[in-house]
Amino acid sequence: MAQLNFGGVVENVVTREEFPLSKALDVLKDETIAIIGYGVQGPGQSMNLRDNGFNVIIGQRKDSKTWDKAIADGWVPGQTLFEIEEACEHTTIIQYLLSDAAQIAVWPQIKKHLTPGKALYFSHGFGVTYKERTGIVPPADVDVILVAPKGSGTSLRRLFLEGRGLNSSYAIFQDATGRAYDRVIALGIGVGSGYLFETDFKREVFSDLTGERGTLMGAIQGIFAAQYQVLRDNGHTPSEAFNETVEELTQSLMPLVAENGMDWMSAKCSTTAQRGALDWWRPFRDATLPVFQKLYAEVASGEEAQRSIDTNSKPDYREGLEAELKELRESEIWQAGATVRSLRPERNK
Repeated sequence: MAQLNFGGVVENVVTREEFPLSKALDVLKDETIAIIGYGVQGPGQSMNLRDNGFNVIIGQRKDSKTWDKAIADGWVPGQTLFEIEEACEHTTIIQYLLSDAAQIAVWPQIKKHLTPGKALYFSHGFGVTYKERTGIVPPADVDVILVAPKGSGTSLRRLFLEGRGLNSSYAIFQDATGRAYDRVIALGIGVGSGYLFETDFKREVFSDLTGERGTLMGAIQGIFAAQYQVLRDNGHTPSEAFNETVEELTQSLMPLVAENGMDWMSAKCSTTAQRGALDWWRPFRDATLPVFQKLYAEVASGEEAQRSIDTNSKPDYREGLEAELKELRESEIWQAGATVRSLRPERNK
């Protein structure tokens, strides 16, 4: 394990150089991994593990769209694809990758198969952290571990196929066997992590919920919508407003920020842009800081988790979700976006 020092804050990280794939395969050579759920993270993690040479099976509800997707991805019913409980019977490691709401509903079926010495793996600390609300309390004689890729399952798979990796956090909630560390790092390497940094279940879910609602999705959509509206209200065309709000950021600037950092980006832009960025970032910080503070407080209190549980457990949740997504999809900014994306050169090759 290596250590990174960030101005006096020391973090533990594990790289593929110090824990290579060959070691991960050796650690798990006698284990079978069951991926429970084939929605967001399931496909990417399971196919990466399979391609890396691990023993993997899928547990999924039969006759569902995701069951059919698993078959299309090469999983074979009765051999590597099973109903959820049957998959749990044939495994030593259960990767519990259902949605948070589905984890609550299916937990009684999973718990009865958590016999001593097995490992229960999460990619999100939600169920365990908010156990008073979810009822997910693992038995004391199993390892409880977490690997949380910092991106979607689609990105995890895409980067794996490109020979790259997506950074992941890892955590150990419970070490019943004395092997939890080796198991979690081996699985982290197996699913395609670029490197792994240490966290715990509570910090993972607090940062994840804040990030999703903040700069990763919620805040960025809000900022996009506000700037786009100001430009349109002042006579700019949809194409110009979208290009200045979204397209230039996502297609040109953010890849450079990802490669080199915001300081490098600010140093390389025009002096006019430079001056504006340096003058305006603090007002934006000051305006949004109270919102982020309120967001984090509600995540930490469990209020945000309860809202998610209540909403996502409703029988008509899918219908309500589709109505909200339809409103977003049909808004002018994202209609303009669809048109602009269709004009990108690679679409016309």
